[in-house]
Amino acid sequence: MNERIRISVLCDDQAKMGFMDRVFLGEHGLSLFIEVGDATRILLDVGATDVFLHNASLLDIAIGDVRQVVLSHGHWDHSNGLKHLAEMSLRPSILVHPDAFVYRCRPTGEYNGLPFDRIAMGEFFDVIVSDKPYLLAEDVWFLGGIPRITGHESRETRFHYLVGNRKIEDFIMDDSAIAIRTDKGAVVLTGCSHAGVCNIVEYAREVTQCDRVHMVMGGFHLLGDTAQLHETITYFHRNRVEHLLPMHCTDLNALCAFHRAFGSRRPCAGDVIEIE
Repeated sequence: MNERIRISVLCDDQAKMGFMDRVFLGEHGLSLFIEVGDATRILLDVGATDVFLHNASLLDIAIGDVRQVVLSHGHWDHSNGLKHLAEMSLRPSILVHPDAFVYRCRPTGEYNGLPFDRIAMGEFFDVIVSDKPYLLAEDVWFLGGIPRITGHESRETRFHYLVGNRKIEDFIMDDSAIAIRTDKGAVVLTGCSHAGVCNIVEYAREVTQCDRVHMVMGGFHLLGDTAQLHETITYFHRNRVEHLLPMHCTDLNALCAFHRAFGSRRPCAGDVIEIE
């Protein structure tokens, strides 16, 4: 099992305080640089612009060495950075759920999906699609499609996608995450948790075959003082996750609730989390 994990936050809605010429940038989006052991380097999401590249440079991370990119789902704030990665002519592999390529729209009708369709993406990257768990490295998985089993998550949506001129409710069925098996338990790294963070954790436990969950980090998609928030906190109380690190699409109300319940802190762009 993996003994050393290092997670560098390259993009988030908030950035840690910098100094002089070392100023981290924030934007609405997410990007995590994941190091597992001495050999595995994975980029989970790439944010909305080139902010992830700027922050990677400040952290002395060589993005040119990354051979695996994973997209948690097909929304612009997790994928538009691909345009800047494509300009670097690196041609890493990109792993994504096949449903990420639907033509997504906001309630206003504005497009908010991937910056490339599947054919165009293949011109710059080696595209791998999977709706099943996919082994990225020893004890490291892309979870693929997440079974939605809880009663309090993924029940409503304000998004839609287009098939021709027809609008279809979009429950972001491509939403996924990365799970890592360690001797401390599963480490779960989410993008936005449209599938429901509890659903993701349950499936991560199944895929990694870990009874315990050591850490959950990433976007939890909890907005407002809702029944979903309270049910989620109850779930984590019951399952005794050691470290909960909500960020990105987790609003201030939810962040405060997690801090009160678990002492959780919010990682920001420029932060580095290490698990030994």
